[in-house]
Amino acid sequence: MQIELSEEHVLLRDSVRRFAEEVVKPRAKEIDASGEFPRDFFTQAGELGLAGVYVPEEHGGGGMDMIAYALVIEEISKVCASSGVILSVNNSLVCDPILHFGNDDQKKRFLEPLARGEQLGCFALTEPGAGSDAGALRATARLDGDSYILNGTKVFITNATHADIAIVFASTDLEKKSKGIAAFVVPMDNPGLSRGEHEVKLGVNASGTTELAFTDMRVPVADRLGEEGEGFKIAMATLDGGRIGIAAQAVGIAQAALGEAISYAKEREQFGRPISNFQAIQFYLADMVTELDAGRLLTWKACWAKDQGKRYSLEAAQAKLFTSEMAQRVTNKALQIHGGYGYTREYNVERFFRDARITEIYEGTSEIQKLVIADWIINRS
Repeated sequence: MQIELSEEHVLLRDSVRRFAEEVVKPRAKEIDASGEFPRDFFTQAGELGLAGVYVPEEHGGGGMDMIAYALVIEEISKVCASSGVILSVNNSLVCDPILHFGNDDQKKRFLEPLARGEQLGCFALTEPGAGSDAGALRATARLDGDSYILNGTKVFITNATHADIAIVFASTDLEKKSKGIAAFVVPMDNPGLSRGEHEVKLGVNASGTTELAFTDMRVPVADRLGEEGEGFKIAMATLDGGRIGIAAQAVGIAQAALGEAISYAKEREQFGRPISNFQAIQFYLADMVTELDAGRLLTWKACWAKDQGKRYSLEAAQAKLFTSEMAQRVTNKALQIHGGYGYTREYNVERFFRDARITEIYEGTSEIQKLVIADWIINRS
């Protein structure tokens, strides 16, 4: 595996970094406070090819690789974690399953506008009683002629307040549990679909998270993704890629926190000298940068495995587990270095601290990642 970025990767990173600094960063604190969904940013990102980074160009995407995708999510998340996860969901949880499991018609109708950023997607799997145990979902899809009738509720759906398209999972036979689940591509203006209120959260507050309810909603058979009974497989395969995106997001948050901590430590004086001169602070910074580099390399390793066409569940779980917990440790130390100022809204580190927390929960909790890793080393090695 090559760990040095290519010239193309460096050019992309620098371009996205400028976009993040000039377009995304100026409103990051404001949208965190207000919960305003930055749809205009997503549209601009789409014009730059960032809404479908690794979707082939013939399907409207950027035609790049997974390392490029990780670089994009890291750079955006470094200035605004809400914007980072909005892009991550559209890329990995919406474009990816249509790209890999959709037919030509579905790719034309749904994937192309999503990859170009003309439409925004969300991923509707989680339910009030089915979080980590996704196979226990209770939403149903009953075949009726040339369409299915969907009923049920989904919760904590990122992007759902403003999404145009949803990937929805429902059971065609509850007795079959995970083997009875089907996946559907659903336009959000479908009759019978309703959105709840925007969820105000601890962090990533502008990510458009809400509940979705389906009441006798008809979905054409032509909009089913894959075959009946393949939904759970599609969901699990999709989440592997999603975990790479969240790992990159965690790296971006941690990188931002480290940068703020270094700057503050050089400027803040106590006992007549900058606090960066104190060994305790130096040890904090040394731990932070070392963990951050390790997390980035784990993320790139998972990207490389996916690009090679290998099964990458293990690498994705390792990257997601380590980087999410690393981001918690790094942002905590950054806040500590700032002292009382870090606990105020005046400084960005308190936002980074809040944003980092969700990376241990969504797209598979840390505990689920450990189960995945343990299964691979015990049963598959």
